[in-house]
Amino acid sequence: MKLFYTLIFSSLVTLASAQKLPEPYATKSVRNFSKVIGWPEGKTPVAPKGFKVEKFADGLKSPRWIYIAPNGDILVAQVNTEVKGVVKVVAPTVLGKDDSHIGGSANIITIFRDANKDGKYEVRDTFLSSVVQPFGMVIIKDQLFVTGYDGLWKFPYKTGQTQITAPGKRLLTLPEAGRHWTKSLVTNAAQNKLYIGVGSNSNHGEKGMDKEERRACIIEVNLDGTGERIYADGLRNPVGMDWAPGTNTLWTAVNERDELGDDLVPDYITSVRSGGFYGWPYSYYGQNLDPRIKTEEQKPELVKRTIVPDMPLGSHTASLGLEFYTRKSFPAKYHNGAFIGQHGSWNRSELSGYKVVFVPFENGKPSGPMQDFLTGFVADMDAEKVYGRPVGVTFMQDGSMLVADDASSVIWRVSATDN
Repeated sequence: MKLFYTLIFSSLVTLASAQKLPEPYATKSVRNFSKVIGWPEGKTPVAPKGFKVEKFADGLKSPRWIYIAPNGDILVAQVNTEVKGVVKVVAPTVLGKDDSHIGGSANIITIFRDANKDGKYEVRDTFLSSVVQPFGMVIIKDQLFVTGYDGLWKFPYKTGQTQITAPGKRLLTLPEAGRHWTKSLVTNAAQNKLYIGVGSNSNHGEKGMDKEERRACIIEVNLDGTGERIYADGLRNPVGMDWAPGTNTLWTAVNERDELGDDLVPDYITSVRSGGFYGWPYSYYGQNLDPRIKTEEQKPELVKRTIVPDMPLGSHTASLGLEFYTRKSFPAKYHNGAFIGQHGSWNRSELSGYKVVFVPFENGKPSGPMQDFLTGFVADMDAEKVYGRPVGVTFMQDGSMLVADDASSVIWRVSATDN
């Protein structure tokens, strides 16, 4: 019976993916930046019954991404928004807000260590400060790999160290900043390849496709930086990446294009096929042509082979974080499912996103509808006020969730109290 309902849901997802989307400009494209007001003392995001939400760390400077080292250490990338004297707006929703508490951000990776395994850190230190705009982090044996503003870097690493002062080696030069500056990083099960998510330099290719080389794609390289190939492209801004449990299939959360109306284009999660093309900028969510691309600039041969994403996550939600739950402390219904951090909208008349959502999985595929998991980030919908903005999500070795709230400079911890 369970298999029957799983098959039914899979069919519904396929139908939903193929259904007609709203017409472009069915509603006016608006700029509706939220205002981050920060969290009042004692107030936290809201999780489902049976979970506890508490502040793991604060006083950070734009904590954007979190990585759990093999020994359980927690590495947090605090990402700079200013490069070569040009301010890069990481969180546009601070419009009208004094963000002096962010302090221009940091260009550092901070280490936290929960030596007592009680959900509270005993060690907090600057782990690395030599990479501009650090983001993706992977430790493989005695090497730390970090993606930054302009490339993939490698540093010598010893388990348990709390600072890296040795010089790094740039293995690969990557496209600099642009409209999307983050560069995610994961390795495969064999730990012999690295996968780098690089976002587009524009919304819909309006700067010219010559400015999009090695962008809007996932790049695969060997651990020494050789053997580069485009693993998949047509992905406007693939940020969160993870492997579906029990499979060799890479999944990513994609932040889709703007300025076509309130309900276009849906952000999504999708399985990623080697050599696959996902539409950007020529078409969206399958073979729906972007009306802003001139006929003579269209690529019919690419559009024809465009892959329809697996699951929509709502338009303008800025779905950026993605990690599968492979721990054990959460209730069974969450096991092997995907958690997605939605950073929140700026191009919608009513705010969307600003929460962490969950998608159940079975046999490596979505097996149920998207569900809200961590909410309460919106303070006043009518006044467009929010307490914070969730981005990266990951899981400590004890199974609890960590959520990076970069706009309010907090990391939240969500633990199960009733399993």
